Amino acid sequence: MQSMGIVTGRRNARPPKQRRAGGPPEGDAYDEVVQEIRAGRLDADAGAERLIERLTDAELLGLLDGDSPRRLLPLIPVLLHRRPFVAGAVPRLGIPGIRFSDGARGVVIGESTAFPVTMARAATWDPVLEEQVGEAIGAETRIRGANYSASVCVNLLRHPAWGRAQECYGEDPVLTGRMGSAMTRGVRVHTMACVKHFALNSMEDERFEVDVSVDDHALHEVYLPHFKAVIDAGADSVMSAYNRVRGEYMDVNRPLLTDVLREEWGFTGFVTSDWVFGTHAAVGSLEAGMDVEMPLRLRRAHELPAALRAGTLHHATVLRSARRILRTTLLHAATRTEPQPSADVVAGSAHRALARHVAEESIVLLANRPVDDGVPLLPLSATTRRIAVVGRLADRANLGDHGSSRVRPPTTVSPLQGLREALPDTQITSTPAGNVRAAVAAAAAADTAIVVVGFDQHDEGESVVTGGVDVGVLGAALDSGRLRSAITGVAHLASRFVRGGDRTSLRLRPSDERLILAVAAANPRTVVVLIGGSAILTEAWRDRVPALVLAWYGGMEGGRALADVLTGVVEPGGRLPFVIPTDPAHLPPFDREAKAVVYDDRWGQRRLDEEGHTPAFPFGFGLGYTTIDHRLLGHRFDDTGGTAEVLVTNTGRREGSTVVQLYAADTAPERPVAQLLGFRKVTLQAGEERVVRVVLDPTPTLERDPVTRRWSARAGDWALQAAQHSPSTWASAVPLRTGDSDLDDDPARLPDTAG
Repeated sequence: MQSMGIVTGRRNARPPKQRRAGGPPEGDAYDEVVQEIRAGRLDADAGAERLIERLTDAELLGLLDGDSPRRLLPLIPVLLHRRPFVAGAVPRLGIPGIRFSDGARGVVIGESTAFPVTMARAATWDPVLEEQVGEAIGAETRIRGANYSASVCVNLLRHPAWGRAQECYGEDPVLTGRMGSAMTRGVRVHTMACVKHFALNSMEDERFEVDVSVDDHALHEVYLPHFKAVIDAGADSVMSAYNRVRGEYMDVNRPLLTDVLREEWGFTGFVTSDWVFGTHAAVGSLEAGMDVEMPLRLRRAHELPAALRAGTLHHATVLRSARRILRTTLLHAATRTEPQPSADVVAGSAHRALARHVAEESIVLLANRPVDDGVPLLPLSATTRRIAVVGRLADRANLGDHGSSRVRPPTTVSPLQGLREALPDTQITSTPAGNVRAAVAAAAAADTAIVVVGFDQHDEGESVVTGGVDVGVLGAALDSGRLRSAITGVAHLASRFVRGGDRTSLRLRPSDERLILAVAAANPRTVVVLIGGSAILTEAWRDRVPALVLAWYGGMEGGRALADVLTGVVEPGGRLPFVIPTDPAHLPPFDREAKAVVYDDRWGQRRLDEEGHTPAFPFGFGLGYTTIDHRLLGHRFDDTGGTAEVLVTNTGRREGSTVVQLYAADTAPERPVAQLLGFRKVTLQAGEERVVRVVLDPTPTLERDPVTRRWSARAGDWALQAAQHSPSTWASAVPLRTGDSDLDDDPARLPDTAG
C-alpha cells in the first residue's frame, strides 16, 4: 500500500536485487543518493543510474505511469482535492515518486489559500509579486505532501471565450513568459514546477479532439517563446496537452516533444500527460518523448510489459524516460534549501495578506468620469453616507472555475462584506439577486450605487466530459467493458458539480445588462464591478455608467481588496493583459465545436491593429487615482535584446503606480502592429519623478529559420516607443536598433528588477 493511502500493489515483478551485506537498508537508498548529490560526491545523472541499477523491470516500468489503479477513475474529482496523486513511487528503495497537486490559484488539496486567478495576477504586471505567490503556493503544496505542482499555465489567450482563460496570463507572449517564469521560480523553492499545456491549447469544449494547424512562423515565434522562457527559468516538467497539432496528438508529437523541447531547447526534465484522456499510444507516446502517463495505471500498465517482452518496446527507451524522471526528482530534492514549512502558513495571516495585496494590484479601473461636481466618481467620497450594493454576485464567494484548479479556502470575503467592513459608519443596503425593482429602489435612495455582475463557474471554466463522452480518444483496447462504464461514470459525477466550458457570448448575461441599465437610470452615480476571467464586452451599457471596474475572480480576500480600491485606501493597480474590443467580429473566429482550427499570428490587440479597429480598452490599459507621465530617454538594442531608460513622473496629488510599457513595431506598413518588448511596474509619490531601466526582449522582432533553427532580425523599419498601453500612434517612436549605447550607466538609476 502506497503512502497516499489509495494505491494497491503494482505489477508482478521478479525478486528485487539484493543489497550488499552491511550496506544501508534498501528503504534508505533514495535518501542516500540525495545526500550524495547534495554533498557533491555524485551528480544527478549518476544518482539516477545508481537507483536504476537496483530496480526490477516491473519497478522500472512503474515509473512511467500513475500508481493508482484504474478502478479509481470515477473518484478522481474527489481524490484530487484530498491527497497527492502519485506516480512512480518505489517504497522498497524509498523512492517517493512524483506526488502531484494542481495549483493555478492555490493548492487544490484540502483547505488552502485562494489567490486571485492567474489572469488577475497577470493584470498586476508584477513578476516580483508573482514569484511571491509562487513561493506561497509551493509551500502549501509541500505541506500537503506533494512535491510536484502543476501551477504554471502559459497557454496564450487566443480568444476570450476560452473557458479556462482565467488560468492563463493573457494574450501576449512577453507578458506571459515573464509572469510564468516568475511563478516557476517561486514554486521551485519548495516543489518541482510543471508548465502546461504544451502546446497550442486554448479551447475547452473540443480540447480532446481539436487539431490545430499552424505555420512555422506563428508556432515558433508566437505560441512557443513563452514556453521556452519558462523552461529557461528552470521548470522541472512539462504537461502535454490533449489537443492535436498538425495532425498528431501531443503525447505522440515527436516534432514538439523531442525535436523542439529537448533537442532545440535543451530541456532535461520529464514530460507528463494531461490526465486520463491525454495518452493515446502507450509505446508511441514513450518513443515520442512523453515520459509519464497520468494519473492512473491505464494504457501503459496494460500494454508496456507485453511490448517490452515482444521487443516492440526497446529497453533503452524505457531507461531514457526513467533517467529523466529520477534525475529531475533527485536534483530537486538535493538542491532544495528551504526547510519544511509549518502547517500554520496554510491560509495563515501572511498568505492572506499576500492574497489581498495581489487582488488590489490586479483590479483594473476602466472608466472613472465625473458626474455632477467635476470630480471623478472614484474613489468614493468621504461624504458618501448611503450605498446600494446590488447584483447577483454582490454577496457571493465567487472564486472562479470549479474544475481541476478549484481551491477551497477556509473563508472568503464577498464584495458586500468587504464594503461593510471598510465602511462601518455608512448605510449599505443590498437586495435579493434577480429583483430588479428592489435594486432600482435601493439605488434611487442611495448616494452611490454599486452593481456587481459578471460570470461564475457555470459561465466559463474547465470543460467537463458529458455522459456522451467519446472514450475513443483512449483507443480501441480501452473502449469497452468496465473501463468505459467507469469513464462514463466519472463524467456524470463531474458534470453534477462543474459545468463550465467555453463561453457562448462575450457579453454579460442579459439579466445583468438589464440590471445595469435600470440602476444607472435610477442613480447617475453608479459603479459597475465586473467579475470574470477575461474580456467582457460592455458596448450595450458602458456609456451609461461613469465608473467601471474589472475585479476578476479575486480570491479569498477579493472583497476586502475591492473595498480598499473603491474607497481609495489603495490605488487600482491593474492593467489589462488583453484587449477588450467593441465588437466580437474584431477578434478571430471562435467555434466551440470545431474539430480543426488554424492559428495564425493575428489575434487580440494585434488583429485590431492590423485591421484598423479602435478597441474599447487597449491591451495594457488601466486608470489610476493620479496622473503619471512617461518619456523615453534612451535605449540600447540588438538581436540579443537590450534595455531602455524611461523618465516617469507622478504629476498628480497622491501616490500612484504605473506600468512602464515598451512597444516596438515595423512602422513601414500603413497600420503598424505593436509588439510588447518589456515592462516595469513602479510606484511614485505625488510629484516624484524617477528613471527606470527596463529589459527588452528581442524575440518579437526576430524570425526563426526553419532549416537552420537560427534566429535573426526580422526585416522592417522597426521603432520603439514608451507608453502606458498599446499605442495607437507611432509619432513619438525612435529607431529600435541602436549603434553605440545612448544609455547613461549612472548607478543611481533604477534597474529593472521586476522583469
